Amino acid sequence: MKLHELSPAAGSAKENWRRGRGPGSGNGKTAGKGHKGQNARSGGGVRPGFEGGQIPLYRKLPKRGFNNAVFAKNYAIVNVEDLNRFEDGAVVDLELLMAAKIIRKPMDGVKVLGNGELTKKLTVKAAVFSTTAKEKIEAAGGKTEVA
Repeated sequence: MKLHELSPAAGSAKENWRRGRGPGSGNGKTAGKGHKGQNARSGGGVRPGFEGGQIPLYRKLPKRGFNNAVFAKNYAIVNVEDLNRFEDGAVVDLELLMAAKIIRKPMDGVKVLGNGELTKKLTVKAAVFSTTAKEKIEAAGGKTEVA
């Protein structure tokens, strides 16, 4: 097989619809856009959900269900494998994680997740620990403290 013998699978490659071309295409002149008006212009048309100024359906329908966005806690996430950069016996807390640029913003505290392996013996202070993170830190000889 040579490069010039390659071709796409039958039916997978579709011809582009070249608007406004030629007598045989059936899409000449106005190119399927009709005559004048907003939709005939380049960049024309209205945004999704717009109903010509009438109150759109998504605003008419009642809003239902519970949304906890205002009260939800947003934690800065740290994985166990990220803690390997600290020396043995270090006390890892929010300030140290920010100084090491592992996290950028304090948010509502630090949440430690159990992704990866921990090889150092550390004392980790965080707001929340996942079960696997707690197990891995304690298995490496470290301690977890809820701060």
